[in-house]
Amino acid sequence: MVKGVTRRVIVIKSPDRRLFEEAIFIVREDALHESGVTSDDIIKEAQDVADNYIRTNLRNRRLPKIPAPLFALAGSALTGLAWFLAWMFL
Repeated sequence: MVKGVTRRVIVIKSPDRRLFEEAIFIVREDALHESGVTSDDIIKEAQDVADNYIRTNLRNRRLPKIPAPLFALAGSALTGLAWFLAWMFL
């Protein structure tokens, strides 16, 4: 059974499709009734939130894309160096 509830929804398409294709915002019922808030303000706010999410999540990538075998080689080299230094100085 479907209940007859209507919601205002804003769909924002992502300019960078690496993280998401589109963001769906459900607008509060009283958002348009508040003083000074227009539909353009709500759309601008939704776009700002989506852009901020993309900027934050793409910038926080700590390690560059390096193939897994290269990571394994670097890890084994560091382990060997640590064992060698421990053997030399102990």
